[in-house]
Amino acid sequence: MTPQSPGRATATATIPALFAVLLVVDSLHFVFARALLPFLPPEMSSFLMLGIAAVQVGVFQAYRGKLRWRAFLDHWRFYTAIGLLVATSTIIDYNAVAFIDPGTASLLSRAAVLFSLAFGLFWLGERLRPTELLGAALAVVGVVIISFQPGDFLRFGSLLALISSFLYALHTAIVKRHGEGIDFGDFFLFRIATIAFFLLLFTLARGQMVRPSPMGWLLAALAATVDVVISRSLFYLSLRRMPMSIHTIILTLSPVVTILWSFALFQSAPSMLGFAGGALVIAGVALVTLWRRA
Repeated sequence: MTPQSPGRATATATIPALFAVLLVVDSLHFVFARALLPFLPPEMSSFLMLGIAAVQVGVFQAYRGKLRWRAFLDHWRFYTAIGLLVATSTIIDYNAVAFIDPGTASLLSRAAVLFSLAFGLFWLGERLRPTELLGAALAVVGVVIISFQPGDFLRFGSLLALISSFLYALHTAIVKRHGEGIDFGDFFLFRIATIAFFLLLFTLARGQMVRPSPMGWLLAALAATVDVVISRSLFYLSLRRMPMSIHTIILTLSPVVTILWSFALFQSAPSMLGFAGGALVIAGVALVTLWRRA
């Protein structure tokens, strides 16, 4: 057996830590969307959040001396595609929480596992071992149970969350297929900037450009830092370190953490059927991760 190099072993060891932090910050996406709803229209709050994040990352890149506009021009079609997909997905998410609670929205968004597994297996040519397929099947069954409970699927907010999950899964597949060779700093900056640009267009088209209140600014800045800069940087760093299908299966744990946030902040909890689905998701994720670790 060929021993791992120290660098590869270190990179492998950091993956669980990356995912532990990612799961916490990723679970706050719909919580921030609901928190901003009383202060700003969904279009304006999502644009303000991404705009602030673009400024934060741009300043950081300029400080590093790596603000390279040529990097955008070389891949403008790629950035346009993912920017439009994520901007549309974000606006849909921010509108969805006006109809359903963050916990339900997060559970429904995990339907993206179905789309992402399909993209990973049939478009990107990835393959899962039999044990990993069993874990994937358990996770998918759990997602189906918690995503399609009676009364949830037919509600307008639930439909929005499902459409958003498809768009985000498609964006993830495009990034996995075409974005891994791009410098991470360049990719992250122009990914956020193009999303903010399309959100600005959507906000202007809907006539939702308003002046934020001090609390609106504060919440948007906090969401930009946690839900965009920290969360998405960890998302893409971990995506570059493992197959998209495994990455997606592990992220099915995110709604479990969202439920904890929702219970702490809104005193809401899923039904017994939701808990059963969550247990299957955890079992599937554990099976896949333990097998790959072995």
